[in-house]
Amino acid sequence: MLFPCRKLVSFYWHEIDMKTTQFIGRRRELEDFSQLLRKKSASLVTCQGRRRVGKSRFIAECARKADHFLSFSGLPPREGGSSREAQLDSFAERLAEQTRLPKVPLASWPVAFQLLASQLPAAGTVVVLLDEISWLGAGDQDFAGHLKNAWDTHFSRRSRLILVLCGSVSAWIERNILGGTGFVGRCSWQFRLEPLSLGECALFWGRRHERTSVADKLRVLAVTGGIPKYLEEIDPGQSAESNVERLCFNPGGLLFHEFDQIFHDLFARRAATSARIVRAMIHGPKTVDEISRLLDRERGGSLSDSLEELEQAGFIRRDVSCDPATGNPSRRDFRFRLSDNYLRFYLKYVEPEAHRIKSGLYQRTPLGSLVAWDTIAGLQFENLVLGSMAAVLECCGLARVPVLSAGPYTQTKTRRREGCQIDLLIRAKHAVHVIETKFRRTIPKAVIAEVREKAARLKLPAGLSVRTGLIYAGELDPAIARGGFFDHLIPAEELFKS
Repeated sequence: MLFPCRKLVSFYWHEIDMKTTQFIGRRRELEDFSQLLRKKSASLVTCQGRRRVGKSRFIAECARKADHFLSFSGLPPREGGSSREAQLDSFAERLAEQTRLPKVPLASWPVAFQLLASQLPAAGTVVVLLDEISWLGAGDQDFAGHLKNAWDTHFSRRSRLILVLCGSVSAWIERNILGGTGFVGRCSWQFRLEPLSLGECALFWGRRHERTSVADKLRVLAVTGGIPKYLEEIDPGQSAESNVERLCFNPGGLLFHEFDQIFHDLFARRAATSARIVRAMIHGPKTVDEISRLLDRERGGSLSDSLEELEQAGFIRRDVSCDPATGNPSRRDFRFRLSDNYLRFYLKYVEPEAHRIKSGLYQRTPLGSLVAWDTIAGLQFENLVLGSMAAVLECCGLARVPVLSAGPYTQTKTRRREGCQIDLLIRAKHAVHVIETKFRRTIPKAVIAEVREKAARLKLPAGLSVRTGLIYAGELDPAIARGGFFDHLIPAEELFKS
């Protein structure tokens, strides 16, 4: 007997004022999901992204357009590991909550999936979310195989069904679903949710957006990055210092405890190694050889696995240097960058003070007075700029121009050429754009000589133009504007508008 499922309405909202709420961002992804809802056949979908980036809420928002929505989530890891029996019991409980079926013991995942399939409504569009899929399959090494068989036998035959496999342990999805031979040709769409752009982040300040300075917003974002859950916790009526103190330097603050939770939940046995890797990148990008030396570990093996897991989880990024002459990526020349602002801030400023914070002895320190703040803030700002690439291209007049490559660029020093590091190098069809990013109270005219020297060190073919740009937050030395050196002078305010 079939029973109608209750349509669950979940919230991925942020309060814009006292009367209205609004789902923020993900416009392109929402439209992509709407296309799937219009299909008559079944769809298997994956959704990956950093912890707290809003994957579950995104799917719940997408499902608002469906007729029915059922959601199941794996139990988080615990000491000694999560058992298959505990996961099945939780699944049975959620199934009973969302249908008229009483809770029944489930002996195996094939039984669980068959029972779920039998309870799907006969008509209308249905979205089924299997959240934290790697946790759900804990304790059963054949879980992915059971899921594949259930898709082939039951779910794929139900028209207008979308089965979403979601999780923060993206490496598990890559290995078992996207890279697994059993699911070849079965996945209709792959969503990877990135942190929000600067323009989307600004909406979390609601009506105070226009009255809050760019510098104040950037000081918050230097800690939170574009992570929706963290941004939901800010109080737009407080200063950046007050928000950061409450969230990071208070024993009850979300971001005081978040680091340990991340590494316990996501990396399990590799937690210690993963934490050492991100510590190695606090002061800038590193090659695999540099990371290997800092950790005194052989490259390859477990080190490569840990780097892959951190990259898939959205905490570090592999920046591949592209040849500025051609725009072609190098197969060997790449560096890993700590792309997560929260991790860098926590390791640099919160972790060393953890004992004093817990003891109530920590004295409030303005953000700008923290040791090496200018350096760290510059790296955090660079991450935010790189995460708002569409807005950058728009500001540089490249939104409708063929772009061959865009990203950080490092030119290694050799006998024939000088080395240089460029915050953002954009290789358009007929020009190379050398972009510098600066976030500080005052930006001196020395930045002109700095960028001129970097541009001069590039080895480029004749006929290829070089354009220069400065994306900045702070007060410019008047000589910078008067000098006319920069083709693009882009205040950070412009990136918040897109």
